Amino acid sequence: AIFFANNFMRTNRSDYGLQNGDLAVVIIVRHNSTPFGYNDAMWTKYGAVMSGRSGVEDPKSKAAPKVNLFNSAEYGEALTNRGVTWDAIFKQGVQLAVCSSATRAMAGTIARAAGSGADVEAIYTELTGNLVSNSRMVPAGIVAVNRAQERGDSLVRT
Repeated sequence: AIFFANNFMRTNRSDYGLQNGDLAVVIIVRHNSTPFGYNDAMWTKYGAVMSGRSGVEDPKSKAAPKVNLFNSAEYGEALTNRGVTWDAIFKQGVQLAVCSSATRAMAGTIARAAGSGADVEAIYTELTGNLVSNSRMVPAGIVAVNRAQERGDSLVRT
């Protein structure tokens, strides 16, 4: 999605003469992609659990990522974003919506991994307070898509 959003923005500028402000792109991370809406601090702290849930590994170390892979240009062609980062597309005006429902589920998964005494609500609050820049929580990713379509916006699924 990051790579395609970059293509959309770039091509509209170069081939159609539009400016970033003429365009609107929102990427929604939900279900297993939700952890990519969290910043590096959350990946450092909870990367092993988030990796297990999302099924992603660091292509260099083959271990659980300690950073948000999609906000690091160090991986280049090793990832599907081909080195285009969240920050790079956010500078072009792309917005990110993070699914609250999936975040709550992720908080539960982290709490279970931490063992008894872990506070799901505290973890949820921590996750929602540590999003990547230019993002916001939405009640449910699928509902955000539906509401956008009701207003005539297009859905591109990658």
